Amino acid sequence: MEELFELKDLLLAGNINEALLLVEELTEMSKDDKLNKIFSFSIVLLLHLIKQQAEKRSTRSWEVSIRNAVRQIKRSNKRRKAGGFYLTIEELRETLTEAYPAALDQASLEAFNGKYEAEELAEMVNKTAIIEQGIELILEK
Repeated sequence: MEELFELKDLLLAGNINEALLLVEELTEMSKDDKLNKIFSFSIVLLLHLIKQQAEKRSTRSWEVSIRNAVRQIKRSNKRRKAGGFYLTIEELRETLTEAYPAALDQASLEAFNGKYEAEELAEMVNKTAIIEQGIELILEK
């Protein structure tokens, strides 16, 4: 909020160059916030996809979490006024890949009642298939 007051002051003072720099900074801050949200929801999405594949079963709770995570990723990725998306399909794939280790760690605590370490759980699942399943769910209409 402080940045908006600073922007107003810069514009009123006629300092367009500094105002434009501040607008760029605000734009980056906004995009970083969007990317952080997408990353966080990617962890939730992958966590449940890992558990489904590892345990070869699903629960209503996991399915609801998956749907909610997908909805939030789609919502956060959509550019409302400008149209389009913040992240391309390839960037979404990179985000899921970066989120995978955190999701695997969390899944190791939850799958099989925490019986396996993350490394052991990783051997039971197909990382590429899980990431691609996540991408498919995100891209579904």
